[in-house]
Amino acid sequence: MTLTRRFVLGTTAALALAPAAALAQDGPIKIGEINHYKRMAAFAEPYKAGIELALGEINGEGGVLGRELEFVFRDDQGDPAEAVKIAEELMTREGTVMLTGTILSHVGLALSSFAAEKGYLYLAAEPLADSLVWKSGNPNTFRLRASTWVQAAMLAEKAAETDAVKYATIAPNYAYGQDAVEAFKENLKRLKPEVEFVAEQWPALFNIDAGAEVQAIERAKPDAIYNVTFGTDLAKFVRDGGDRGLFDGRDVYGLLTGEPEYLDPLGADAPEGWYVTGYPWYGFEEGTPAAEFVNAYMESTGESPKIGSLVGYLTAQSIAAAIEEAGSTETEALIGAFEGLTIEDTPIGELHYRELDNQSNMGAYVGTIAVEDGQGVMVDWEYKEPSPYMPSDEEITEMRPAE
Repeated sequence: MTLTRRFVLGTTAALALAPAAALAQDGPIKIGEINHYKRMAAFAEPYKAGIELALGEINGEGGVLGRELEFVFRDDQGDPAEAVKIAEELMTREGTVMLTGTILSHVGLALSSFAAEKGYLYLAAEPLADSLVWKSGNPNTFRLRASTWVQAAMLAEKAAETDAVKYATIAPNYAYGQDAVEAFKENLKRLKPEVEFVAEQWPALFNIDAGAEVQAIERAKPDAIYNVTFGTDLAKFVRDGGDRGLFDGRDVYGLLTGEPEYLDPLGADAPEGWYVTGYPWYGFEEGTPAAEFVNAYMESTGESPKIGSLVGYLTAQSIAAAIEEAGSTETEALIGAFEGLTIEDTPIGELHYRELDNQSNMGAYVGTIAVEDGQGVMVDWEYKEPSPYMPSDEEITEMRPAE
């Protein structure tokens, strides 16, 4: 039995609803996948490879409901308006049964709103902004990745254990960055009320003036720094800050900084000692589901996995499992299947979508950056479940719009 079929729910009940031969005659089940393949290739391409690995396994053993599962990939150039236009075309012209994808949160929020307006189903595979499932949540939108709130809370828990009182933050000035800073501040102040935030820097996404940002933070004389920059912004901030000694003698907490998409390009310049969220694929114990996924991915692609690879794989797993659970490709049936959906034995353990807010229970890996053989890695890492870091059910219910 292949990796995915051990993870995806059984099909017996679903296949009982209609003859497999008849279902197979209907052609492939198409999923609309929208992402920033050119603008954010370092993340989007491994994500796509993860999807394709899962699809190969699923379709190699008969597909879903007796039909092949197919993803129709489209590039939105990181533009919310373009993403919405593509989504409409995918659903009305291409015959896709639901939508998934996007990395940038403002694009994901646009697709979420569009899905609710049109009555479509959207699985936000990668966007991290909390508002996707909370303040702007709707019954048609589900989210796979651990929320900004959860990951920031994990970092705040570590920060609260230190003597640092004065903090500076730096984050891209859009939905994800804003949510990430607010989540860290709120969680850290709850754990350590005496904390002060002495500087907040908000560079434009992918247009950072690293020298100016480093100087502004240094002038504030913080004890510690919370970093939310990623991609090329992170590389510029790390190198400029390192050259100017910004990080010397200071604790630094980095959201996403340990993810291979962003850590690998830094090479030997990786910021040692930062406490980060990431994906230490190289450290998994052989024989575990996490290691089995890594081995299968490397055998399939010839490359090491990224966090996007795992997210893509889990995205295809989730969709296949939901369709099998629904026994149908109708939107209402799929929404009902995603509510409370549980998939056993995925690479991260049991994957579950909460009925309360349509958020999965995917957690995050946290650890410290070190440089080994000229490359940044995470050491002393652990995988943390999200439940202890979530707001209460009552708080989440209050945040979500009335349905």
